[in-house]
Amino acid sequence: MFIGREPELKFLNDAYSSDRAEFVVLYGRRRVGKTELLNEFCKDKPCVFYTCREYTDKIQLQSFTNKIHSYNIPAFEYVDCFSSWEAAFSSCLHLNTNKKKLLIIDEFPYACKTNESIPSILQVLWDEKLRHENVMIILCGSAMSFIEKELLAEKNPLYGRTTGIYKIKPLPYHDAIKFFPNFSDEDKLLAYSILGGVPHYLRQFNSNLSLEDNVKQNILRKGCSLYNEVEFLLKQELRETSVYNTIVEAIALGNNSFSDILSKTQLEKSKLSVYLKNLIEISIVEKESPALSSDKEKNNTTKGNYVLTDNFFRFWYAFAYRNLTDLENDDIDGIWDNSIKNNLHDFASKPFEKVCLDYLYILNKGNRLPFRIHNASRYWGKTTQIIDRKKQSVNLEIDILAPDNQKKNFIYGECKFTNEAFDMQQLKKLQSKVFLEGNNYFYLFSLSGFTDAVKKYAALHDNTILVCAKDIVSIT
Repeated sequence: MFIGREPELKFLNDAYSSDRAEFVVLYGRRRVGKTELLNEFCKDKPCVFYTCREYTDKIQLQSFTNKIHSYNIPAFEYVDCFSSWEAAFSSCLHLNTNKKKLLIIDEFPYACKTNESIPSILQVLWDEKLRHENVMIILCGSAMSFIEKELLAEKNPLYGRTTGIYKIKPLPYHDAIKFFPNFSDEDKLLAYSILGGVPHYLRQFNSNLSLEDNVKQNILRKGCSLYNEVEFLLKQELRETSVYNTIVEAIALGNNSFSDILSKTQLEKSKLSVYLKNLIEISIVEKESPALSSDKEKNNTTKGNYVLTDNFFRFWYAFAYRNLTDLENDDIDGIWDNSIKNNLHDFASKPFEKVCLDYLYILNKGNRLPFRIHNASRYWGKTTQIIDRKKQSVNLEIDILAPDNQKKNFIYGECKFTNEAFDMQQLKKLQSKVFLEGNNYFYLFSLSGFTDAVKKYAALHDNTILVCAKDIVSIT
């Protein structure tokens, strides 16, 4: 069953329905579901769909020819192998249809790796012929660094030729949890905190099994699909995997500032900056800046926090990587009971903050908030507050701070992923963190609901909104 990807499908179908030739580059990290998206898109459409492999150029061209033969196009019935890539790419024009002719080349960087002239060939063919035809070309790939730095870079032949560029991201939580229809609301959120929004990971879980059994069978057990996934992906994308393992593990264990990562890994400062940049490029790490940060602060390498964007990477390094010896000895129950079971809710608290922020943006999109929020994020840093009639400098941490564009209205959000109800003491603590002049609203997110006192308070104060797990997982 195909789940989600409505915006991506709309983008592709709008391009297909246009009255001009289209040249689209679609890319994203491995396992994110690009090929499945393209298969869904090209259903019932006349299409040449070729997936490049790590072949020599000669064998790649022969493989493409064989693919064309599978479409039974009369013009190429007796062609043993195309004489050139120009002829091969042009073959899509012979599809027997009055609709737009579609050429999809998946894992395109593999072809370019053994024949660097392929982008130039496509550029000339597009300029001289294809852009005048009723055709749509889609180039797809997982090698994000190659696509961004080479294929789409200013000096590359294809620069400026594309009519669309779409970077595929993991599924948002509200689509990801659809993979677990039989889970409770709590287990849906826990599963998302473990797997994130990568479809390949989500499919490994069986919602007819308990969360515990899924983790044991589909993550911790030797031989299962996800057991070697992190190592495989890092080796596919990066060299010096031992160094990257060290960095990612440090971040997963809570060393998020540049200085903390530097101290934990004992790497040279200049080299660490490069390694972090590479991890950001393949969407494993992202740099997080406090809400209200200036562009200058956001661009400062040593400012802000580095966090793992991939929930599964974070889970693996937090619980499995450091216990590999025991896992190799099949002590799965021991790892669950002693490392994971009692720490899972605490682990899920960070992904839950991101889920709550995404929830606000869903409301924002539908104009269901008191005002339009802009650049919402976590907040941390020193501020000046009046305490006992004296100005004092205090360190504040706020799960969500969501201003409007003019910074006159603010949402302060507190996210609690615990087995205890959100109480008045926690509400008052959040209210005490207000440090900005304006209209303030308080959004309280709680896995386990709210005490009667908090419910009574919220009923009497329009600026206090209570959001429970059911609200979060059922949002549309």
